[in-house]
Amino acid sequence: MTTVLGSPERVTSEPAQGVGVAVVGAGYWGPNLIRNFAQLGDARVVAVCDQQPQRLQTIARRYPSVALTTDFSDMLADPAVEAVAIATPVSSHATLARQALLAGKHVLIEKPMTASVADAEMLVDLACQRRLTLMVDHTFIYTGAVQRIKQLVATEELGDLYYYDSVRVSLGAFQQDVSVVWDLAAHDLSIIDYIVPAKAQRISALAAAHFPGGVADVAYLTLQFDNNLIAHFHVNWLSPVKVRQVLIGGNRRMVLYDDIEPTEKVKVYDRGVLWTNDPSDLRRTVNVAYRLGDMYAPRLDQTEALEVECAHFIDCVRSGSTPQSDGEAGLRVVRLLAAAEQSLRDDGRPQVLSR
Repeated sequence: MTTVLGSPERVTSEPAQGVGVAVVGAGYWGPNLIRNFAQLGDARVVAVCDQQPQRLQTIARRYPSVALTTDFSDMLADPAVEAVAIATPVSSHATLARQALLAGKHVLIEKPMTASVADAEMLVDLACQRRLTLMVDHTFIYTGAVQRIKQLVATEELGDLYYYDSVRVSLGAFQQDVSVVWDLAAHDLSIIDYIVPAKAQRISALAAAHFPGGVADVAYLTLQFDNNLIAHFHVNWLSPVKVRQVLIGGNRRMVLYDDIEPTEKVKVYDRGVLWTNDPSDLRRTVNVAYRLGDMYAPRLDQTEALEVECAHFIDCVRSGSTPQSDGEAGLRVVRLLAAAEQSLRDDGRPQVLSR
């Protein structure tokens, strides 16, 4: 591999241990991937690729044994690279992932998977044909909080779900190539796709762009399900405060998930509404009562979500098992985002989702 910044050549006198991982993109998210892969016992970061040499200089100081390059094709030609983690702008995901898969590399892609449904379908098909692991960086589904909420839903502790209400707002950070929908709502759509077994039937969206360039910075999305579940998402780059909250209501219990909360991120409320209709009452009066039971905060796994995710990716590469956030999961989220984008163009008209 052609190296830059005087990176050392790897010593090959002893057999390398662990899956060789290359990280593409050393901007905001890439260094987090490098850190987590570097600390895994069954993985090793063998290369980092970025078009900006100054970013590679920072990596060189912290990881002196890692090969550094600005040439993606050169990196793919290195036989030590077995898997590639892509942390670049969304517009480049499809091209980079396709090249990596064609080169026989397993791939982990930052969310959202691609900028179009057609590109996502192409990557899923290619990974299947090549029998390679394709995984999407839906980080939040690997948190202890979301894992526990999924368990609550799966065991029907919440009962029949009535609503799912999510708020993900903060001041910035504006993206150059995607709207707030593709940037922030991708997180929330991946979470509900993971938690809720039912598939949404319709999606609608409204958004506004307040600055030159026309990129939406505030948006509201609504998902409708045939089982009377309704989900609403508020995403916003213009909020004076950072809020990361999800409310899930069922007929048995309700959940508050606050990702900003340092300790009790998930709270389960034994609360709800009871109503009866007395058949002997000629007026057919509906009596409403409120159940106000206890609240408890379940114990959660505190392991960093990205550490869990990176370890899961390496395990899937080694074992051939299907990732929790595989290419199909990434494709489902991209389909929701694309349908939301179509709804925005149609002034909020609901879009029917394919089954």
